[in-house]
Amino acid sequence: MSSKKVDLRNLDFNNSGAWPFQVKVGACVLLGLLIVGLTWYFFVSDQRITLQAEEATETTLREEFQGKQGRAANLEPLKQQLAQMEVMLQQMLRQLPSKNEMPDLIVDVSQTALASGINNELFQPGAETMLEFYAEKPIALRMVGTYHQFGAFVSGVASLPRVVIMTMHDISLKPRGAGDTTLVLEGTVKTYRYLDEDEVAASGPAATTGGVQ
Repeated sequence: MSSKKVDLRNLDFNNSGAWPFQVKVGACVLLGLLIVGLTWYFFVSDQRITLQAEEATETTLREEFQGKQGRAANLEPLKQQLAQMEVMLQQMLRQLPSKNEMPDLIVDVSQTALASGINNELFQPGAETMLEFYAEKPIALRMVGTYHQFGAFVSGVASLPRVVIMTMHDISLKPRGAGDTTLVLEGTVKTYRYLDEDEVAASGPAATTGGVQ
């Protein structure tokens, strides 16, 4: 017994109730698939995109949390290191001359130059500049001497009881003249001292400039 074939071209789409049973079942199956497909396209796929975005956000937040957690774990050791560095800084600053020692130290530097055989044609301290932790004092100078005399001067300054830090600015060292073995050192050097507690409190958090000689 053979089944009867249905010619879909002869179906009346305005009267679906008259369709053969097999066609009705097939049409229902196709309609169901269409509904499922549209539901997936408009709803489920959008939800998957949202889910992927949420997963990416979760990963980012997790990484940020882990990073902050690691920094928080290292915060206390860093605080201890900072405190140790501050103590070391204060110890290093204390090795510099104090406010009361500074005038005598400048005299010692000048006398060391003279003792080395150097001629101080100019040795003029300038106005002191107050910074956050220390003060700097410029000295305009013009010294005349030989290479060995300048070497002895540097060695003598290094041997002073107090730590003397001298930085050179716009310094020139050149022969005094043709056929002359002496050298001329000319320019500005800066020497430094530490601030006492009252000066630090008075200067405040920002550095200030004063005219203390």
